[in-house]
Amino acid sequence: MESILINPRNSKELKLLSDFLEKSNISSKVLSEEQLEDAALTMLMRDTDRSQKVSREEIMQKLENQ
Repeated sequence: MESILINPRNSKELKLLSDFLEKSNISSKVLSEEQLEDAALTMLMRDTDRSQKVSREEIMQKLENQ
């Protein structure tokens, strides 16, 4: 099933939306900033192109040049 992400502008708006969803018997979850960042990173990693491989030597070379 698809989901909707809503970013309220302030705590009053968050309370209003939370109350509405609860009264409408719609499942919801409030995420912290850290949880939201984790979810975004998870989506990016899921969409990453994994068809190309990089050797360990190339990685070590890049790390040494920094």
